[in-house]
Formats: sequence, C-alpha cells, structure tokens
Amino acid sequence: MLQRIIDFSLRNKFIVLAATVALVLGGVYSVRNIPLDAIPDLSDVQVIVFTEYPGQAPRIVEDQVTYPITTKMLAVPYAKVVRGYSFFGFSFVYVIFEDGTDLYWARSRVLEYLSGLSGSLPRGVTPTLGPDATGVGWAFMYSLQSDKYDLQELRSMQDWYLKYKLMAVDGVSEVASIGGFVKQYQVTVDPVKLRAYNLPLSKVRMAVQRSNGEVGGRTIELSEREFILRVKGYITDVEDLRQVAVGVGENGSPILLRDVATVQLGPEMRRGIAEWNGEGETVGGVVVVRYGANPRKVISDVKQSLDDAMKGLPEGVTYKVGYDRSALIDRAVKTLEEKLIEESVVVALVCILFLLHFRSALVAILILPTAVLASFVIMHGQGISSNIMSLGGIAIAIGAMVDAVIIMIENAHKHMEHDGGKKPHWAIIRDASIEVGPTLFYSLLVITVSFLPVFTLQAQEGRLFKPLAFTKTYSMAAAALLSITLAPILMGFFIRGKIPP
Repeated sequence: MLQRIIDFSLRNKFIVLAATVALVLGGVYSVRNIPLDAIPDLSDVQVIVFTEYPGQAPRIVEDQVTYPITTKMLAVPYAKVVRGYSFFGFSFVYVIFEDGTDLYWARSRVLEYLSGLSGSLPRGVTPTLGPDATGVGWAFMYSLQSDKYDLQELRSMQDWYLKYKLMAVDGVSEVASIGGFVKQYQVTVDPVKLRAYNLPLSKVRMAVQRSNGEVGGRTIELSEREFILRVKGYITDVEDLRQVAVGVGENGSPILLRDVATVQLGPEMRRGIAEWNGEGETVGGVVVVRYGANPRKVISDVKQSLDDAMKGLPEGVTYKVGYDRSALIDRAVKTLEEKLIEESVVVALVCILFLLHFRSALVAILILPTAVLASFVIMHGQGISSNIMSLGGIAIAIGAMVDAVIIMIENAHKHMEHDGGKKPHWAIIRDASIEVGPTLFYSLLVITVSFLPVFTLQAQEGRLFKPLAFTKTYSMAAAALLSITLAPILMGFFIRGKIPP
C-alpha cells in the first residue's frame, strides 16, 4: 500500500507538486484568518438568565423569581449545573451545559423553557438572556475623559451614541455601560397635597404614564395636498411633565402635577461606581466578544470604530483604554512565534551540519514549513484558535517532523554511493524511498498516537490541553504523509552531484 503511494507520487510529480502548492496556499490563508487568542477558552458552555424585579428585597426576588426559573431550568436537556443568585431588584440564573453542547442550541432550549414560565412570575417581570459570549468574553474596556462635561453628560453620550456605534461592530455581543449618572425624571409626590386634593397616588402614576405619548389621527386633503393629523404628547423637558393634568378640582379647574409634586432632573439610583486609577469617578464601557468570534480582530475593529465615533462627540471628550486583551494576545503569540522560528532555524542548521550537503538538507527544510501549514489548514477548518497551547503543540512536534525525511535522505546517499551511476537517478531515489519509507511512516504514526490519551481529558483540563494535542497530532500526521509523497520527489530534484561520504 505505502509502496504504491510512493510509486504513484514519483510517477505523477506534477499532481503531487500542484497539490502541495494548493496546500501551502491554503495554509497561508488559514494563518491569516485563524482566530488569535492568548490561551484556549477554558470556560463552560453557559447561558445567563437575567430578570429585573424593581424595588423588591432579595428574599422576595428569590421566592418569586429565582426559584421558579431555577427549578424550570433543571429540566433543560444537557444542563448539568443550575445556579441562582438573588439581589435587590434583580436575579441571575446561570445554566451550565455539558461539554460539547452548542451555545446557540443551548440558548434556544433555555428560551423554550422560559416561555412556560409566563404565568408563574409576577406581573411585568420578563426574563432575558445574557450576551451570547463565553466566560472570557470580556476583551476591551475604555473610559471617557473630559474637563468640560460632567458624569451625567458623559453617561448619556455613552448610552445613546457610543454604545450603539460599537454594537454594530461584527463580533461584538454586548457593550455594557459603567459609571456616571443615568439621567432620570424624578417626581416627588407630597402626600399632604394629595390628601388636600383628594387624589390617590395610583391616579397620579397613571396620569404620568399616559401623558408621554402621541395619538395618530386621519389625513385630510386641502388644495390637492394631503395633511396628516396627529396629537403631539411626548415629554421633552421638565416643564412638560409639570403641566401634566392628574385630576380635576372642585371648581372644574385641572389639577396639574406641579400642584401635588416636585418635578426635577436627577440621577438614577446606582449600586456602584467606576473609578479611573484612583483619580476620581469616570464613565466607560466594557466590550464583550461574541462566542466563536476572533478576539484579536474584534478588538482591532472596536478600536477603529471608537476612533471614528469620537469625531461625532463634542470637542474636549476623549477616551483612554482601561483593558485591552489584544496586547496580551500579541505578546503571547509573538513570543511563541519567535520560539518557533528559532527552533526551525536550529533544525535547519542541524540538518545542514550533519548531512553535509545543502541541497539534501533543503528537502527536510522544505518539508518542515509545509507540514506546519498543513496543520494550520486543519486547525482553521476545525475552529481551533491560534494560541499559546495550540502553537506549543507544533513547537513540540518540530524536532520529530523531519526525522523520517533525514533517514530517507541518508538512505538515498548510501544507494547513490553503492550504485556508482549504473541505475537511472530516479530509480535510485525510488528504491531508497521504498526501502525505508513505509517503516518510517509507521514510526511517525506511533509518535502521532502518543498524544491520544490527552483527548480523554474532560472539563477545564481537557479544554486546556486538547488544542496542544490536536496540533501536535496534525503536524506529525502531515509530516508522515509528506514523507512518502512529497519527500521522494524533492529528493529526486535536490540530491544530485557529489555526495559527501
């Protein structure tokens, strides 16, 4: 079988070389487009259910919101752990799934089971899903800086402009605003005045809710022109809110909101602050990368979009980066790339020194990057990111990848030395390759399968070490295949002339 493969390769040199060129081009494309990260994603497949229940104590939230959702989520297929957390006014439920579960399938199942809770939760309480990201999706954080605008104005810029600009970037799952003050219309009702006007609080609340809206009418035609009738009613400032009628007095005059309450602009109640390097409070945003996206590319696009968005903000508003995972990614990948290059150079020098024939050493030198690029093609197709563990697998395999080729070259040297020019050159290469090629192929396969026990690892240790095992296995398998296909052809082209004894 393997002898026939070697024969086929030597008889069809053009086909093998064309396939090698296609493989190299595919490898270059994969290297340029493969996701970059510092380390493999070690987090579990999880879906977060967030529910707001304003003004309620944690005990009430636990009994009326968290408990019904948690018990319902226990029945979701492939859910192995369900954790519920209750706080003042809101609830979190984490549904953790078994390894290998598709995140979007898990989200659809959670939504399906949440639809059956509509009658079990308090009125007005609607659970929502968290971002479609992993536990390490937090990739970029920035802070808005200005000497001209206060925290409330900066927060408004973040909430109503920057947030939506960054959400449009491909690969961004969520942009969470932090810090500052959220602008709020605050109505402080005077109970004494309510009693004086004989008004219940519920009527005041209903009047305020109904006042902020517009009513559509019909259209009329005048002088061959069509006009649309509508009643403007949206509240645009504090004075509009003060003029809202909440009742009718004894003499028939309207009772306005300003007659029974104080209306003003103020900050929404907050439970925490964002601070910048101990210099004081700040406003910022946290960018969460979508599941399966390329973190390095997403962060780069976010920076570009943020720079473009700053042109639309008032003069004097700038931003500073608080956390940028791309710096860690670049350092980790660059360090390992340098080590891979150093290791490849050392392997090439060793081949030249011990073979004492540059063109013969060139066979092993060319096989090495070809096998590495072949492993990148499989990595890209499988969705394995380029990180310190996956590149480490290639680094481990580099020394062993050229072993078979070196032995085949040495065997070809011996055949050429003993033949003395009696046989045709390609016949000598064929005999030398067939003599040791199959044995060397199986020896490389033995090394390849040595990492198979790593694939049995589960949970976080499996997610950490499997990329290393995958890339090491792919590299060795590619080297084994190239040793019986491409290597004999390169040996025929390069092993010529005077061969040192």
